[in-house]
Amino acid sequence: MLKVDNLNQYYGGSHILRGLSFDVPLGRVTTLLGRNGVGKTTLLKTLMGLVPSASGAISFDGRDITRAPSYNRVRAGIGYVPQGREIFPRLTVEENLLMGLATRPRGEAVPTRIFEMFPVLKQMMGRRGGDLSGGQQQQLAIGRALAFGPRLLILDEPTEGIQPSIIKDIERAIRALAATGEMAILLVEQYYDFAKSLADHYLVMERGEIVMRGEGRNMDADGVREALAV
Repeated sequence: MLKVDNLNQYYGGSHILRGLSFDVPLGRVTTLLGRNGVGKTTLLKTLMGLVPSASGAISFDGRDITRAPSYNRVRAGIGYVPQGREIFPRLTVEENLLMGLATRPRGEAVPTRIFEMFPVLKQMMGRRGGDLSGGQQQQLAIGRALAFGPRLLILDEPTEGIQPSIIKDIERAIRALAATGEMAILLVEQYYDFAKSLADHYLVMERGEIVMRGEGRNMDADGVREALAV
């Protein structure tokens, strides 16, 4: 679904992303792990067109999107949940969700499956986003990204600062989305146990490079936890 080939990125004289190549297949969860500062968020911003790539290629569903603007990547079917959620705090839950329908024909309703995954959003439709708890805001951010029916969902550390009960809700939602076979999921995460529980495939980044990769079921045997602790 998503194919990245020899992707490079620089900030000034610093080489941030170093020849990254990987695939994110349909119907699978691909988990990207790494400590702070290794380039994970820069990679996601580059995939979304928020930061232009220096060299290399990005293709989505067989189409080259390397130079496509962000809004065209969304229209093509890529949903993005950034680190820190970035909901609209002064808009209501309903208005935030409707923002996720910006690329859809006028008048479309928020899909019911979002409320099936996150019932609390249905209960709080009239409440302002900024009045929600951190976990509820994360559910709202995921719901907003799902509203238009993406074929690829990119999540940047969705468990950051979230209470354990809502982490379980998010885990169930991601697993259910992957099980439909209709969506590819790229999950960036530092919480090892959460990543392991969902990963069909894993990637480990260090200093802007992918230094380990494999099947999710082999993460313990491959020593991924130990590698992240070094």
